[in-house]
Amino acid sequence: MAEPPVLIRQDEVEGLLHYKDLIPRLEVALGKFSKLDSAEVIQPVRTTVPLQKYNGFLGLMPAYLVHEDILCTKLVCFYKRESGSTLPSTQATVLLFDPEYGNVKAVMDGEVITAKRTAAVSAISAKLLMPAKSEVLTILGAGHQALSHYNVFTETFSFKEVRVWSRRKETAERFAQSTQGHVTVWESVEEAVNGADVIVTVTGASEPVLFGQWVKPGAHVAAVGACRPDWRELDDVLMRQAKVYVDSREGAVAESGDIILSGAKVFAELGEVLNGTRPALREKTTVFKSLGMGIQDAVSAKLVFEQWKNKH
Repeated sequence: MAEPPVLIRQDEVEGLLHYKDLIPRLEVALGKFSKLDSAEVIQPVRTTVPLQKYNGFLGLMPAYLVHEDILCTKLVCFYKRESGSTLPSTQATVLLFDPEYGNVKAVMDGEVITAKRTAAVSAISAKLLMPAKSEVLTILGAGHQALSHYNVFTETFSFKEVRVWSRRKETAERFAQSTQGHVTVWESVEEAVNGADVIVTVTGASEPVLFGQWVKPGAHVAAVGACRPDWRELDDVLMRQAKVYVDSREGAVAESGDIILSGAKVFAELGEVLNGTRPALREKTTVFKSLGMGIQDAVSAKLVFEQWKNKH
């Protein structure tokens, strides 16, 4: 008889999931996904259930990694909140299964997993694509994803300057005060991204906030927000002049308003670059359009569960 599932709370997940362990596992998973071997990685495109009454949707993200024997699904609610709302913009729960018996082994908070695996994949994109000499990092947005991106980018790379912008200046100031290092708050997006080598967009925007004319040639943009076909963070100029990389082509053409509405062509998946089948064009302006994948949650959940078992 199967044991009841363990419940791993948010603070426990936070303490068990570390970027130094997570990034290498995500790189392996991304590479396997882009080999298009359906016998190795099974991951349907995210299923969504509209929550129009609350201006949001429920996303179901199942995945099975055959070789690692990881069966997992994430249930996540996204909301487009009004400015100043105190309600969360996302809520997520991750279920880790025993693939042989079919029972749930663990139920864990999905907020930390989502924030950390998303930031870790953005860092992988930067490692592959940002200019060789990158000194200035700009973060547009000041929520949970902004903080996870700040943490992994400053842990992984050595930037001389970190800037932040948010629609509400007090939110950006609160974010800057919450970080361990020195972060400068900027009044406008144009000023914040001027001369930046790496730009991370983690906003709740549904219309473009970052415009190509402001972006330094050769910069790398990790675009994390705007996860619906009719939402955008980046304008047509940027999308069309940049080389566009994604985590999943199939996901991008179904879900990314930045790609769909601009008509931009996807140049490569990150996994293809990791596999050596597509080039990393560092000298070009690059955009990594992140949508997130079930395999990223699965790898993260397995790591959390392994670390939890080691402590118990």
